Amino acid sequence: MSDEFMLDTDDLERRMEGAMANLKTEFASLRTGRASGSMLEPVMVDAYGSMTPINQVGTVNVPEPRMVTINVWDKSLVGKVEKAIRESGLGINPQLNGTIIMLPIPELNEERRRELTKVAGQYAEHARVSIRNVRRDGMDQIKKAKSDGDVSEDDQKFWEAEVQELTDKMIKVVDEALENKQSEIMQV
Repeated sequence: MSDEFMLDTDDLERRMEGAMANLKTEFASLRTGRASGSMLEPVMVDAYGSMTPINQVGTVNVPEPRMVTINVWDKSLVGKVEKAIRESGLGINPQLNGTIIMLPIPELNEERRRELTKVAGQYAEHARVSIRNVRRDGMDQIKKAKSDGDVSEDDQKFWEAEVQELTDKMIKVVDEALENKQSEIMQV
């Protein structure tokens, strides 16, 4: 192994894991027919002149399997929170009860479940593409080092195998996460 060239595989792995973290966030926003406080994470409320996450203007609770409640701390923001939920595209109709907003989670029909599995598949494909882009960056670093004479042909093959192994491992994790999410969505 050449002492001059060291590929930062930790950096590549960190960037690939960033794609996985993003995928988990996107999966959490997909409704599965069960109530979850994380489904409201992408919803932003126009509060005090800036866009604020819902969990910073009220307490999000899941009192029942099919109900999410938001106890809004500032009474003047109740209407804005309700509007943000309606416009979020979650397909949930909020019901007001004073400063508490109740979100009954409707049962998903078969067609909607199939649509959601396709959306989950698209999210997973975006994650795979991100991981492959990180792999390409790593391979480009190796090729540049080879052309600069910093790495021998044997070392080049070693580093390329390392990057490919890391990529394969992360793609497998994405595939497993997709499989789990799709079975969760299709579960009645």
